[in-house]
Amino acid sequence: MSESTMKTDAYAESYSLAGPGDYFALLKPRVMSLVIFTAFVGMAAAPGELNPVLAAVSLFAIAVGAGASGALNMWWDADIDAVMTRTAGRPVPAGRVPRAEAAAFGGFLSALSVALLALASNYLAAGLLAFTIFFYVVIYSMWLKRSTPQNIVIGGAAGALPPVVGWAAASGSAPLEPWVLFAIIFLWTPPHFWALALYKRGDYERAGVPMMPVAQGEASTRRQIFLYALVLAAAGLAPFFIGMAGYLYLAVSAGLGAGFVWLSWRVFRAGEGEYGSAKKLFGFSILYLFALFAALLVEALAATYL
Repeated sequence: MSESTMKTDAYAESYSLAGPGDYFALLKPRVMSLVIFTAFVGMAAAPGELNPVLAAVSLFAIAVGAGASGALNMWWDADIDAVMTRTAGRPVPAGRVPRAEAAAFGGFLSALSVALLALASNYLAAGLLAFTIFFYVVIYSMWLKRSTPQNIVIGGAAGALPPVVGWAAASGSAPLEPWVLFAIIFLWTPPHFWALALYKRGDYERAGVPMMPVAQGEASTRRQIFLYALVLAAAGLAPFFIGMAGYLYLAVSAGLGAGFVWLSWRVFRAGEGEYGSAKKLFGFSILYLFALFAALLVEALAATYL
């Protein structure tokens, strides 16, 4: 039996007792941290006041919902995770958590998070959270990821919804403003993940996942990364021009947008098999989104408390 076959079969049963850390890993804590932060910014930027205790419970519910999505994604993707070096060490393919337990864990957390958010805030926010979980697990993980190179483009909607959920939790509505934040994350997702996919192309080829570099080649992927960067840089300015952000945000957005375009241009101009620029863009893209939302948060908190 080959090493890859053994890895693929590993998720079928547990070879050791799982510890709390393994179940925490199922929640994809790094992804969950970004969800929590963008949802919190949505809550802070929304008009009106939310009871601090209810706000904390609502944010916790959103975090649990994000973790539930991660657990269900690991349950469904256990077979391909086992053959990708980036994901082979996850609890399910590594054999530390049985696949059925990951599914049950994720399902329980999904129901808990939606019910808790409905009780702590409102049905609109709870409905948006339920849709986010459904979209990520069913539409993206079960359908798009293995069927189209546009998987991360369409599937990115799930990761873009947290600020809308947070806004709805705080205000009971979802007007234009949170959807502008949705659009920024939606446009950010393809160049962010395609930069990673460029230098992890071999992983996706082994797993049979039609990520853009695998399905359409590196040249097409590099070109699309640059085009998305141009649109993203422009969209990043939108909160200022619709009146939901001030000059601090404008300066941060303009500077970071220019940096994103420059690094994307370097990715576009790089030769086949040269991935240094893609790695730099991937790292910078995380900073970009965090700093953009941090500027919004600072302005929202300043308007509230100063």
